[in-house]
Amino acid sequence: MPANVYECMFLLDTNKVAGDVKAAAAQLHTILERNHAEILASRPWDERRLAFPIKARGASHKKGQYYLTYFRTEGPNVVKIEQDCSLNELILRMLILHVDPKLVDAMLTMARDEHAVHLQTVTEPQGDEEEGGARPEEDGERPRRRRMAEVKED
Repeated sequence: MPANVYECMFLLDTNKVAGDVKAAAAQLHTILERNHAEILASRPWDERRLAFPIKARGASHKKGQYYLTYFRTEGPNVVKIEQDCSLNELILRMLILHVDPKLVDAMLTMARDEHAVHLQTVTEPQGDEEEGGARPEEDGERPRRRRMAEVKED
């Protein structure tokens, strides 16, 4: 079975991280390596206040540390990784996504760049703009935002 590349965004408990992101990263890497995953890129993403409190393990969390990881593994190992993460008290939430093989290089380049913008935005020209119509910003409408991965495909 061929190995696939996955993106995983972890939401970590800031009380457990307590400023020692390297120790938290070591725990995450241990979980991945124990389940036969090859880590391709890994870095802290952002620490921020959550949109709504998350109740986990008897506490209500209002802040979280996001941690981004890219890894390569075989599909059946993802289930084992999810199970191990659900048992770890450091991890409040996690999301694992399969990365399209065409996008792997571009996404890894962005993930490895410490100075990369979290979300690059691009505005698309509207159909009316070409015909001299009003721009969406002038009408009070917000322009459509696209993820960097969508921009690379064009």
